[in-house]
Amino acid sequence: MVELRNRHITVKISELGAEIKSLVCDGKPRIFEGDDKIWKGSAPILFPICSGLRDDEYFYEGKRYSMPKHGYAKTSVFELESTSDSSATFLLRSNEKSREIYPFDYELRVSYRLDANKIFVGYEVKNLTDGDMYFSIGSHEAYLCPEGIEEYDVIFPSAETLETTLIDENGFGYDKKTVMTDSDTLPLKNEYFEYDALIFENMRAREALIKHRYSDRAVRVKFPDTSLILLWTKPGAPYICLEPWCGYPDRFDADKNFATKEGIIKIEKGGLWKKEHSIEFLG
Repeated sequence: MVELRNRHITVKISELGAEIKSLVCDGKPRIFEGDDKIWKGSAPILFPICSGLRDDEYFYEGKRYSMPKHGYAKTSVFELESTSDSSATFLLRSNEKSREIYPFDYELRVSYRLDANKIFVGYEVKNLTDGDMYFSIGSHEAYLCPEGIEEYDVIFPSAETLETTLIDENGFGYDKKTVMTDSDTLPLKNEYFEYDALIFENMRAREALIKHRYSDRAVRVKFPDTSLILLWTKPGAPYICLEPWCGYPDRFDADKNFATKEGIIKIEKGGLWKKEHSIEFLG
């Protein structure tokens, strides 16, 4: 476990999955720390896929591969490449085992940097394959809501009309349901998550504030380069995940071709891809 700190934040990050396991800001816990009875996660990193594949499989250059939901980075041990009092970089390299389910050579770096009451989370993917590389990556931080999520609102910088894409038993579909019309505030409800998640494909906003309605406690997440945002929890659980994803779940009728998968990121040979989002703790 790696511990970073400054005068506001103390964060503990596990080499397993390069996952934040606890975060305290100004003496208050702000990240759900996992519970075997509710959900074991706290902030898993989703790579090289986000969500699931149709039938848990895909095809690349004529060969079939199988991969579990959200990929395997969350269950992989990262190397601690560098660290200081308030920053750290973790490295995951392809290996013989990973190539059995994901036929690409790469380096994935996950960096954390503290600045006052903010933490910056960066991803860097380098393609070491002799050819193109395809992947998705997503964040899954669970923000603590000790009073329950129904005392919280998600607030956007300006008015939005938000449609969630519905999920059926076969996967990500095409039908949509409107959950907010011409408003900047979405009050959270447990009923939204009785089946799965709220999935917003075409938001204008690139930031959101999760705010407790009866106090000044809030979390502002900025995601400038993200194509898909999810809200997720288990009904009644004391957290809400706001998840910036660069990638899509498979549609229920996906053709399973990895190179043309919806939302897939392509890096050419020797290329480097970077992304960063920030999390600011208020109140």
